[in-house]
Formats: sequence, structure tokens, C-alpha cells
Amino acid sequence: MGYGAGLLLHLLAARRAARRAGPAEAPAGIGAGDRPADAPGGPVVWLHAASPDDARGLPELIRRMAAARPGLAAVVTCPGPVCGFDAATPILPPPAGTLDAARAFLDRCLPDLCIMAGSALRPALIHEAAQRGVPLLLVGAGAPVIVGSRFGWWPGFTAGLLGRFDRIFPLDAAAGQALRQAGAPRDRIAPGGWLDEGSHALPCTEAERAALARTIGTRPVWLAAALPGAEDDTVAIAHIEALRMAHRLLLIVVPDDPARGAELAERLAARHGLSVMRRATEDEPEEETQVYVADTEDEYGLWYRLAPVTYLGGSISGAGCLRHPFEAAALGSALLHGPDPAPHAAACTRLRLAGGSRVVRGATDLWTAIGDLLAPDLAARQAQVAWDVCTAGAGVTAGITGLALELLARRRA
Repeated sequence: MGYGAGLLLHLLAARRAARRAGPAEAPAGIGAGDRPADAPGGPVVWLHAASPDDARGLPELIRRMAAARPGLAAVVTCPGPVCGFDAATPILPPPAGTLDAARAFLDRCLPDLCIMAGSALRPALIHEAAQRGVPLLLVGAGAPVIVGSRFGWWPGFTAGLLGRFDRIFPLDAAAGQALRQAGAPRDRIAPGGWLDEGSHALPCTEAERAALARTIGTRPVWLAAALPGAEDDTVAIAHIEALRMAHRLLLIVVPDDPARGAELAERLAARHGLSVMRRATEDEPEEETQVYVADTEDEYGLWYRLAPVTYLGGSISGAGCLRHPFEAAALGSALLHGPDPAPHAAACTRLRLAGGSRVVRGATDLWTAIGDLLAPDLAARQAQVAWDVCTAGAGVTAGITGLALELLARRRA
């Protein structure tokens, strides 16, 4: 009774809002969101992410499912841009919040399974999919929020929506408690966590790595990855201070644009008095080299393997980390980043809370952190925590994959 009344009030309000919005936003369906052309007779999984951050683990999830179920295809909806999916996968904005729009969407893509990621619930879509018998999974969920509704408080409404899901995978224990308090059926809440985002271990040529490792020898090394021009001086000052603690310390700098290599090397030498060599001119770091500018393309896998400590460039100046932190974590490098890690804020927050990364706010913080991590045991411990974080989702993704395939098999039986 409570659920039905809350849903009716919500849908009436959504219809009035659609009418006020005018024809451009009327619930006319999804246009290009037809059933995927590459699966005319195979199963279709509809993946919905509440936000681009919530979508990060979905490409790996659908890859695993497709590997086990040939012919499987996907349709993705998200209110923002997402990446990582196969080029043939339709990626669409969610339909409007009315029942007509939900029905039009489901009539066109005909999903055999729906996997929703995040905490934002869309009542019309959830209700209509459940009415059609489409199995529903909720993954990466926290405290539930009803999108575009003033009726989340209505007794039984949120609980009724959560009850439409076959299984719910919360982000953590606190999220699980919030979901139970919101009325989610206890027997449908499974052990959850973050989804696996796939392998971030970038490749390199082993012969190249071994040769450079011999050249560097026992020297301590740290890496500034994807460094923007706004942080050149910050990193140079931090390195000069760190050299006072370890005079043989080598800094490897990968500029955000390899074309900046010559200018960067000249600036570090002329303005800061550092001894610099460049990768693009086929130099190798000598014993007296203090900075090695790695101004070549696509060699991050090499640098992460050589450097026990990595600073993620862009995160101090406000540009945001230009490289995903899991790339370094997957290859055993301890992580430093500034207070502005977007677009990788979610991953950096997970690392920081677990103790797998450290926040630095300027040159002083940076050289202090480098000095601390020159102790091999401290760097190794932090790197191990970071590795644990970036691989923790593998089991969660495997469990969801198995359940999803089971639900598909039942529906297609």
C-alpha cells in the first residue's frame, strides 16, 4: 500500500514536470537506443550508472560476462560521460522519469538483465523493469536516494523500490547498514565492495627495464608522472630539498606533453641548477644525473616499475591527476598526490583512506613525503596497501558475474 501510493505520487509529479519541460524533454523514448545490432538474438544486459564514477567498474564486469557468454551485448545509460566500453556498445542518457519514457526505453532495448550501479534510484525504470520480469541487480550501492522525487519519505516507497532488486551489493558495511535501515530485504543484501576496474598494469619491454635498472643501480628513485608546466618548479624544489637527505636520489619526470621535454630540461638546469638528461635524445642517466626527463610516448609501464615512489602530476596545481593512480599501484609504486586529484578523486580517496597514498599540498609536503618513503620498508608497506586496494574488487566482480550469468540462464531457459 505504501509503495503503491508513493510510486503514484512520484509518477504524477514526474509527468507534470515533463509537461512543463515542453516537447524537447518529453518522454518520447531513447532514439538511438535500439537493441544492439551485434546481438539480434543474443542476451542484452542493460547497465545503468548513477554517475560516471559509479560506471568505472562496469566495463570490466561486462567484459567478463561476455567472455563467458558469447553473443552477449550491452546497453549503457548514465547521466554523464563514461568510457571503457566497446565501441559498439550504445551509451545513452537515462530516459525521463515518467512511466511512458521507461516503457519506451524497455520496448526498444529489450534487456534480459539490468545491473544498476550507485545509490540513485529511478522509480519508473525500476518498477517497469520489475513488472516485465527483468532481473535487477544493484551494485556499488550506498544510502539510497530517489532521483527527482519529493516522496522518498513516503512510508514504504524506498523499501518497495529496493525490494524490486534480486540482489543488492553495498559498497561497504556502513552502506549495507544504511540499505537495511531504508528497508532493503536483508536476505537480498550480499557481501559487496568496489567493483574491479580491470588490469591497470601497463606493459613494458623487460630488456629495456633490466638495462635501465642496471644503469641506475642502487640509487633511490622517485617519479613525477604526467607533470604539467604549472608544477615544474614545485617538483624541482622538492627534489633539491630531498637531495639534501639522499644525495644520489634520481628524479624521473614524465612531462604531461613529451613536446615539453627540451624546454623542461633547460628550465630544470638553468633555473634550478640540476644535472639533467633526456630520454628523447637517447641519453641514459649517469651517476651525476639528478633528473631524467622521460619525454617519450607510452613508457609509463617502464617508469612505474623503476620508481618505488610516484607523484601523480596535476593534483597540486588543480589540473587533477592526469594518470589513473591504479596504474602505479598495480606495479608496486607508493603514491603521492595533491588535494585535487579529479578526475580520479574516487580512486584516490579509496587509496588515501586505506593508507595506500599520501596527500601533499606543495613543495615542502612533497619533499618531506619523499624523505619518509626513502625508507624501503615504509615505501613497500604503502605500495602493498595500494596494490591491495586496486585489486580488491576482483572477488566482488567475480561474484556479481556469476550471479548475473545464472540469472540470464534462468531467463533464457
